[in-house]
Amino acid sequence: MKNLQRTLVIGCSALALAGCGADEIVSPGTGGNVTINNPAPSPAPTPAPTPTPSTLVTPAAACPSIANPVQLLDLGTISGPTGEYRRCRLPNAFTASSTLPNQSGLVYELNGQTDVGVDQGFGSTGNNVTLDIEPGVIVFASGNDFLNVNRGNQLNAAGTESQPIIVTSRQNVEGSTSADSSGQWGGIILSGRAPVTDCFIGTEAANTCQRRVEGATNQILYGGTDTADSSGTLTFVQIRFSGFALSNGDELQSLTTGGVGTGTVLENIQTYNSSDDGAEFFGGNVNGRRFIMVGAEDDSLDTDTGVKAFFDQLLVVQRPTAGDTVIEQDSDGNEEASPRTHTQINNATFVVNSATGDRGIRIRGSSDFSLFNSLVWDQAGTVGGCINVQGVSATRAAGANDESGPALFNSVALDCATDFRGGGGSSVGDVEANFNAGTGNDASFTNSLVRLTGVSTGAPFINGANENGFAPIFDANAVSSFFSTRTYIGAVTSEAANWAETWTCNSATVTLGTANTGSCDSLPS
Repeated sequence: MKNLQRTLVIGCSALALAGCGADEIVSPGTGGNVTINNPAPSPAPTPAPTPTPSTLVTPAAACPSIANPVQLLDLGTISGPTGEYRRCRLPNAFTASSTLPNQSGLVYELNGQTDVGVDQGFGSTGNNVTLDIEPGVIVFASGNDFLNVNRGNQLNAAGTESQPIIVTSRQNVEGSTSADSSGQWGGIILSGRAPVTDCFIGTEAANTCQRRVEGATNQILYGGTDTADSSGTLTFVQIRFSGFALSNGDELQSLTTGGVGTGTVLENIQTYNSSDDGAEFFGGNVNGRRFIMVGAEDDSLDTDTGVKAFFDQLLVVQRPTAGDTVIEQDSDGNEEASPRTHTQINNATFVVNSATGDRGIRIRGSSDFSLFNSLVWDQAGTVGGCINVQGVSATRAAGANDESGPALFNSVALDCATDFRGGGGSSVGDVEANFNAGTGNDASFTNSLVRLTGVSTGAPFINGANENGFAPIFDANAVSSFFSTRTYIGAVTSEAANWAETWTCNSATVTLGTANTGSCDSLPS
């Protein structure tokens, strides 16, 4: 069983002119030639323009009152390059529904394992406690801090394009992160009451299966029988620098779900520089739309233990200095258990740049997998197989025990030094035959991805003529109504239609927008 783990750029001011470059401070000229008799007076020098000081954040006067507790603990202030903020510590547990309001000059601080409600149990119904987070709120954490939403409770973190919610590390607030920073706090856990496999309590056969979150301070259980269960809403959310090892090497990742149902809304989520996975989904019935995973140090997307997942518009960009696979999928210990893991993805762009030269997509453990209208590009040119399907996942026909058949690819383009890799009883030929059995696939594709206008560094991710002119296009809406019908492969069709433009952050790995929240190493200005 895989562990559940893993600018504001201050302009030159009157108080800091010594640090300004030549472009900011211009010396006046001499004013013309000098004559021997009756020299003309030199014209008055034109004064250099006085830089307008940037507006720094000033701390809020006090911490707000909320339902639980009535008054948050005021820990004074915390300062960084974007200004000074009031620190308001959250309680260890929210036992009544509460709202975190967005107030200028205020940040909220996690406190160890921060629980939303208490576990309502396997067979419970309804919702007990809801934590609402308003658009624009910043939450920070450090060390073993993490946010845990127990079964039967909800987190509604509903940001907007112009005011995303940012959950990040203390170091990020203080301005001490860099392009390779990671693992500075735990992450976010959502636990639900949808079916799972590989039971800690109960059995799959009796439909009583429950699992537990490994490494957490207290036992956290998830699983149930409600495929439509809701753990709340996460939309327009950035999760930065997560992945702290809680115990015995067990790490959380940016976002972890256990047994969440289709009632859970997961849309417009960016995970950045997780020291483990970008996001991992354990069991349940997951619908995710417009996910961006940048810079994860293990797998960008990890799915296992019976999850039934649909992802529509998925963008993954690996960090050249870190990273394992783009996708790792498994069924873990009980490979023949039902429900069988099955991840289905439509309109994805995978920029594979593994620091270890590992695989792009790795499917194993008798699990099922489908990929439609997508591009897999080996940017590094060193990946040992852009598609790796192991064992019976490459060859076995649909049948008993929830088996959907071999991995399925339709309208998938590969631009890879090594396209296919087998293992676990499957050969390279098996995987290639599996790929070729799909509709409209191209293993000899040349990508034409581009960067944003004016951007010269980081990975390109926006479609060019080759992606937008790809044919034939597979109508994934025929597979699931969750998928939209589109006329191109890849995640982002054009700069004009760049859905990542406003609510994300940028890094050396990829610049997602020129009008977004700025650098991932800074809070929004």
